[in-house]
Amino acid sequence: MKALVIIDVQNDFLKEGSLEVPNGNDVIEPINEIINNYSIVVATKDWHPLDHVSFAPNHQGKKIGDVVKVNNLEQILWPVHCVQESEGSNFPSTLNIKAINKTIYKGSNSQIDSYSGFYDNGKIRKTGLTDYLKIKNVTSIDYVGLATEYCVKFTVFDSVAEGFKTRVILKGIKCINEAESNKTLEEMKSKGIDLL
Repeated sequence: MKALVIIDVQNDFLKEGSLEVPNGNDVIEPINEIINNYSIVVATKDWHPLDHVSFAPNHQGKKIGDVVKVNNLEQILWPVHCVQESEGSNFPSTLNIKAINKTIYKGSNSQIDSYSGFYDNGKIRKTGLTDYLKIKNVTSIDYVGLATEYCVKFTVFDSVAEGFKTRVILKGIKCINEAESNKTLEEMKSKGIDLL
């Protein structure tokens, strides 16, 4: 069984969002074009409390882009984004959300970030994504979403580690930084991830 996983296509990562991914909106149409080809569609959501460790304003004297150590993990500081129940955390109205069977929430523990749709960044807690997919007998996953060199990267690497046949649909992803993204795509290829 094959599934589609949509990573973090949320208002705060789109045009005029607090953590806008350049051209992030361009993934919506390609996703809508393919979404009905899958009987199982899962979407991940960043789902942060206001006191989240990744928010720069929660660290006195620090600014967006700074890196701090929290519980022995390096943490990049971001603008406040995808706060639970906020408009920024919602899927855009232009995305065909009727086709989504399950939403997986990540980053809801204020003390640790979660780029991957499978685990938090310390690999301490699972999100429930693996269990859901295994119950549905999924063996192969196609990925789309935002952003290539962060949440897409860590989700697809964990996908391979969890034993799923993993593919990334290139017209359905966008990055923050082109050079980092290119490096990430090369890394994906080296791990046996198919880029479509």
